Amino acid sequence: MKTKWTAQAGSCVFALFLFITACGDRGSEQPTPPPKANPQSGAQRTMAIQVPAAVRDRVRIDPVTAHLVPDIVTAPGEVALDLNQVAKIMSRIEGQVEKVHVQLGDRVKPGQPLAAIGSLQLDQLIEEYLVSKAQLDVAENVYRRTEKLVADKVVAERRLVEDRGRFIEAQARHQHVREKLLNMGMTTGELRQLEHGSHQEGHRYTLTSPIAGTVVAQNVVIGQGVAPGNELFEIVDTSRVWVFANLPIEQARKFKEGDVGTILPKGGEPVTAPLTYLALVADEATRTIRVRFEVVNQQHTLKPREYVNVQLTIESPPTLAVPVSALTMVNNVPGVFVQREAGYAFVPIKTGREGGVWVEVQKGLTAGEQVVVDGVFDLKNVLLKEHIGSGEGG
Repeated sequence: MKTKWTAQAGSCVFALFLFITACGDRGSEQPTPPPKANPQSGAQRTMAIQVPAAVRDRVRIDPVTAHLVPDIVTAPGEVALDLNQVAKIMSRIEGQVEKVHVQLGDRVKPGQPLAAIGSLQLDQLIEEYLVSKAQLDVAENVYRRTEKLVADKVVAERRLVEDRGRFIEAQARHQHVREKLLNMGMTTGELRQLEHGSHQEGHRYTLTSPIAGTVVAQNVVIGQGVAPGNELFEIVDTSRVWVFANLPIEQARKFKEGDVGTILPKGGEPVTAPLTYLALVADEATRTIRVRFEVVNQQHTLKPREYVNVQLTIESPPTLAVPVSALTMVNNVPGVFVQREAGYAFVPIKTGREGGVWVEVQKGLTAGEQVVVDGVFDLKNVLLKEHIGSGEGG
């Protein structure tokens, strides 16, 4: 009986030893800590923020939709005179200035007198013109009378040939003098007045303006001697001007004559104008194409030799876009505030081109999401305050 109890007691002691040993092994194992979140994982916070009622009243939202976002090309430009609106007034004859009718800065009309020049050479030509006109009249009368006499068989045919030759010679001489006077600036009306004996100016003739414009250069005074080729006045009309710009060749290929550009003067209002010229040859030094715009400048706000900016638009198909006013930066990350059920969440986006009031959205938003377009500054302030209050600012 004693032997049986001893065996049972030994079995119990052995089992207790194994249990204690197993418990000791489990106690020596270290527990595995849960994985820590990596703050540099790149994931952006999209937790919605709550805003006060006063801020919420200033918030306006719009759905994200597709818009035309034009690709705008901008280049520096320079204003220049429209050469069709420029006149340089030169003397065509030797003489002396007897009267100056205008001065620097005066507005003039076509045909308005500018200066009167006395010229002995002109007087001699006028005298020659009047003599040649009288000789032409006589030669023509003789020729016409001879024609009738030949028809009546009163004189020989040879007489008609001689008189006809004298008439043609007188006609050529008179026409030659007439063209000289016209080239000097006299009009056909003035020549007719000479023929009718109304020449009262002596050897003086008047320079007139060929265009309407402003006198921007005056190089003459009373008593000054002048010679053919002397530039006495310059008149320009800046109601129309040219604007030149240079575009890279690859950009210039996207445009054609007739396209409309925008001229942006510094401190002035934008002006639209048609593109009227693209150079056929690229600039040798810059490898750019020179383009020209013809600008209506009725208020004379654009000044020749003024620097401006020129914009041309390349139309593109509609793309997902948000207003420029919706875009903001948080921790140097561009994004927008999107309305959620729990409030407003800052959502980072990837932007593309910007044109007008729209910014292309390449990633981060889908069509129909409600984006804050007004009140963005207020929401950003609330977000930054929560960020600082949570201790994340450090």
